[in-house]
Amino acid sequence: MGFYDLTKEERVKKVADIQHQLLQGIAAKNFIIYIEYFDDEDTYIRKAAYQGVGRIYSAEVSLRKDLLYMLTQLKNHTSEFVRQTVVNAAGEIGMFQFEFVHRFFDEALFDDHHRVRNAVIGSVKKMGKINPKPVLNWAKQYLKHPDKEVRREICHGIELRGRTHPQDILPLLQQLENDSTKRVRDTLVHVIGQISYKKGCLFVVVNALNKWKNMGLIQDAADEIVDVHSEMRYAKFSALSQEEVVTYLSENLKTNEL
Repeated sequence: MGFYDLTKEERVKKVADIQHQLLQGIAAKNFIIYIEYFDDEDTYIRKAAYQGVGRIYSAEVSLRKDLLYMLTQLKNHTSEFVRQTVVNAAGEIGMFQFEFVHRFFDEALFDDHHRVRNAVIGSVKKMGKINPKPVLNWAKQYLKHPDKEVRREICHGIELRGRTHPQDILPLLQQLENDSTKRVRDTLVHVIGQISYKKGCLFVVVNALNKWKNMGLIQDAADEIVDVHSEMRYAKFSALSQEEVVTYLSENLKTNEL
């Protein structure tokens, strides 16, 4: 029976039971229960486990070293589910103590399995939103990495911070404006669109783009910004209508090919 086959009350109890077992396991320095939950095929069970690790780490200061040791022991496990959940658990810790977990992301960026690499993206998103300074400083070093997938993953990972504070990530994104790899370029354009539609964000994005040099990239970003504000995408969540966006871009962005 899967996690969402349970009733709401049963799910709440299941999450509490998982956290209790994880707490008992780490107190006894027994990592078997961690492997069991980290390797569960149900993504929601794994989520309950890595969020449980985060809550234990936050509440039980005396167990922090043991939790970090446990994650270190499991980070190279043969199961991609276990490695993925280690990264997600490190992300929970990194939301307030990134300095103790950045090494997990340094390694997981280059994992052979996409689930683990995607966990890096998800973790950078949630850490960058809450604990931006160390996370974004860490991300900078990978924006010029020779591996195109690393550049793409970092670009995607810093997106969430940009939705509320576009000024924090636009200088980092600018480092990718002349990237010749299509997947990186497509991700960059996507992220620019994603950080444009919340209240007060569009003028910050346009002001930054006006300082960029790659006119083709700027035009593609403008097209994406317009599309993001369409009814098929985020119109109901956007601060401005698509018509208002087109007008604003036409009057303020240095390319007029709209």
